[in-house]
Amino acid sequence: MPINETLSQYSDWSFESAFTIYVLAFVLLIAQYASAKATAAQAKELVGAGAPVAQSRPGLVVEAPKRPLSDRLASMGFALLAPALALHVLAVVLRGFATHRFPLGNMYEFVTMATAAAALTSVIALRKKTMRPMLVFVLAPIIVLMFFAATKLYADAAPVVPALRSYWLPIHVTIVSVGSGILLVSGVASLLFLLRIKQPLGEESVGFWGKFASKLPDAQALDRLAYKTTIVAFPLFGAGVILGAIWAEAAWGRFWGWDPKETMSFITWIIYAAYLHARATSGWRNTRAAWINVAGFTAMLFNLFIINMVVSGLHSYAGLN
Repeated sequence: MPINETLSQYSDWSFESAFTIYVLAFVLLIAQYASAKATAAQAKELVGAGAPVAQSRPGLVVEAPKRPLSDRLASMGFALLAPALALHVLAVVLRGFATHRFPLGNMYEFVTMATAAAALTSVIALRKKTMRPMLVFVLAPIIVLMFFAATKLYADAAPVVPALRSYWLPIHVTIVSVGSGILLVSGVASLLFLLRIKQPLGEESVGFWGKFASKLPDAQALDRLAYKTTIVAFPLFGAGVILGAIWAEAAWGRFWGWDPKETMSFITWIIYAAYLHARATSGWRNTRAAWINVAGFTAMLFNLFIINMVVSGLHSYAGLN
């Protein structure tokens, strides 16, 4: 069927609009992070707020305390994520309608789906006020990946190559892209945990890193977030690898051939399995497990960009010239 150029253009506009709103939300959240007080200081203020209030005189109108600027900026930044995410998902849907196929036929479409999954995970996992300071650090890689996708990975709406014309495409690639998006949040959480564990809550140093870390959630909250998101993404990623092997048997006559993409996906899955094992093992639960999670995140990015763009193999369907 011919490509619907109008819907393709609408998809591109939706992607660009989503990117613009994400950037605006990012600016607001940076301003919020810069103006916020340290987490320990906020906790003391909340305790102080529970103190008895002096009895007011009859007829005296007591003004309600104004919300701090950082709270208002955080609320505005978080509120912008809803329309940005809606436009982001709309870009994926319109791309599919424009091409009359599932929109996961090249790296541009894969990154668009994965970043949408990461944004949705952020909205759900970081909705609590205590976790919102982390939003700015998750939005940063989402914005960078979207910018790279739009400028370096973009491919015109077109039919997929014959090898991808299979019902396995939406099953295998959707699961992997969603799992990758969730693992992005997990990787960022572990990186921040490694910083926070060196700057404990209420015991931060007076230097730059102490001030930088003082506004983050406590180390235990970051560690729990990394673990919970990996618990969700790990079986998805593993299922994607298994379903990919089944598709390979149908397409190439073998389940496994040690193709670079297959091999790196398997290595990435093994690293995340090691992280979950280390996270449940005494003596490995803190920084060692977090470093393994960071290694898994690095392997996933290496698999996405280096393997697809540099190494030649049976999975070379990036859509790049």
